[in-house]
Amino acid sequence: MDHRLLEIVACPVCNGKLWFNKETQELICKPDSLAFPLRDGIPVLLETEARSLSAEETNP
Repeated sequence: MDHRLLEIVACPVCNGKLWFNKETQELICKPDSLAFPLRDGIPVLLETEARSLSAEETNP
């Protein structure tokens, strides 16, 4: 994930900052507890494509 891209993308739900999870290859929105997938290196920033994070994932 390009760090410059990560600086300009935002959560489509709350417009908040996203964090990149290298292990799962997802962009994480902690306030909304959502994980947005990357497909072929391209972020899919659609709420319908995001998965909900479990309590263990949001509070490690």
